[in-house]
Amino acid sequence: MPTAKKETAISELKERISASGNLFFTNYAGLTVDEITRLRGELRKDGSSYAVAKNTLFSIAAGDELAKQLEQYLHGPTAIVFAGSDPVAPAKALKKFSDDVKPIEVKAAYIEGRVVDASQVKALASLPSREELIAKMVGSLASPLRGLVTVLSGNQSGLVRALNAIREQKEAAAANA
Repeated sequence: MPTAKKETAISELKERISASGNLFFTNYAGLTVDEITRLRGELRKDGSSYAVAKNTLFSIAAGDELAKQLEQYLHGPTAIVFAGSDPVAPAKALKKFSDDVKPIEVKAAYIEGRVVDASQVKALASLPSREELIAKMVGSLASPLRGLVTVLSGNQSGLVRALNAIREQKEAAAANA
């Protein structure tokens, strides 16, 4: 029978799991308190949070189906990133922290209803951000339009040059006459 403290922890985990669209599981062993605080700060920028949880309590809070999918990853020291709807931002934050501060092992992630392994999280972290993708899309759409405008304005400027040449010829002929 779980104690009142464990019941409270389970209910808090249930709320965080239901409020989060994506979950990332990491091994926090070897990280100091300062490093975890720094990682939490990086994740907080994108609206994510980072918490250490006991594997058994997380399994109970997650429910049978999710716990069964994550069973192979829930061993050893586990910390969880509770992320919102954008899975790229926390993956990038974990990669940046791992590159800049201290390597952190990503065990797996639960993204939009699917469990993905560490290699897929690494691939996700290498994707451009949402803003970069939108900018590239706008640039791709604008490029042909820019070319069309250039071609159309080329015909107009050619007509203006031809009319200007005719005017200059008529003025020269009138001056000679």
